[in-house]
Amino acid sequence: MGKLFDNTEVAFALKSNSELDRAFYLFEMIKREPLVKIGTAVTKFALKAYLPVEGIIRATVFDHFCGGVTEEDCMSTIDKMYTKNVHSVLDYSAEGKEVEEQFDLAMEKTLNTIKFGKEKASLPFAVFKPTGFGKFEIYQKITEGEKLDTHEEVEWKRIKERYDIVSKAAYEAEIPLLIDAEETWMQAAADDLIEEMMVKYNKEKVIVFGTLQLYRWDRLDYLKGLHERAKKAGFKIGMKLVRGAYMEKERERAEEYGYKDPICVDKEATDKMYNDVQQYMVENIDDMSVFSGTHNEESSYLLMDLIEKHNLSRNDKRIWFGQLYGMSDHISYNSAKEGYNVAKYLPFGPVRDVMPYLIRRAEENTSVAGQTSRELNLLKTERKRRKF
Repeated sequence: MGKLFDNTEVAFALKSNSELDRAFYLFEMIKREPLVKIGTAVTKFALKAYLPVEGIIRATVFDHFCGGVTEEDCMSTIDKMYTKNVHSVLDYSAEGKEVEEQFDLAMEKTLNTIKFGKEKASLPFAVFKPTGFGKFEIYQKITEGEKLDTHEEVEWKRIKERYDIVSKAAYEAEIPLLIDAEETWMQAAADDLIEEMMVKYNKEKVIVFGTLQLYRWDRLDYLKGLHERAKKAGFKIGMKLVRGAYMEKERERAEEYGYKDPICVDKEATDKMYNDVQQYMVENIDDMSVFSGTHNEESSYLLMDLIEKHNLSRNDKRIWFGQLYGMSDHISYNSAKEGYNVAKYLPFGPVRDVMPYLIRRAEENTSVAGQTSRELNLLKTERKRRKF
């Protein structure tokens, strides 16, 4: 593939000059860690104090990384991206909610996305986050083997019902369902519940996808164990692959509580874990489907090589490339142009409720070595190309 991802004309074809400029200045700010820390603190304070900052947030960071406040807001972006064969995954990204009404709302949003997907080829997946459907503390208690009290038992039963309602709807609509991963100290409860859904709904083909955070050193072993269980029980595995988003928090907690750090020793080990898992899944593609969520060029090139090596079609529906909206357009649009299956995660929700997601994106770009520099270099190249 050589320099496929260097083509900025393809990467930014949908961006106007003003949108290109906004992206450039946004990443210029994000690359300055002290600025991100100050901006994050000020934003949190302003929102808590109900200061009128939502308009500024909406015009800058929100519009760059999110599709809109509602599903309808997102439709013009979805349609525009689809003209370049880039699909969308509508992601209701409101976070930090702790009441049953909000968990039911998140379920309704997911069900709506499944309905949209049935009507629009541009929306091939639905998605939800485990803590969008129930309290973190309940997942944590189950993961750590603690007994739930009577009230928590009722809440856990309701969480399981939400998983089953959306999984059944996805199965009936034939729209695959991506279920995100979160912190290690709650994840086993979510993994077990996702496996239950796979047993029930992944008999003929993959509908339910779990997520593997591959900065965890134990995930290939987990996948191999799941594969053995799947072969015995007669179900297929779906997995979204990501590197992970909670590294600092994971390391700090492991040190505080004195257990083994669940994170790979360094970036090189994480990259190897990601690539090894990706390879294992393609080598066992008759039993699995993979959604490779990565902004890493080498992992993307590797997946392309694996598709070719195993004589698979570039648009084999069991293999997808995925990136976040507002990031790595050079991977998304150039891959789509070459005929691969590509989908962008398109977050939406009220500005105030989506802020935790946006703050995580800014911090992630600041902490990942080379990510922001690569974005800036590509944007500079395209601005220069247009100028001349």
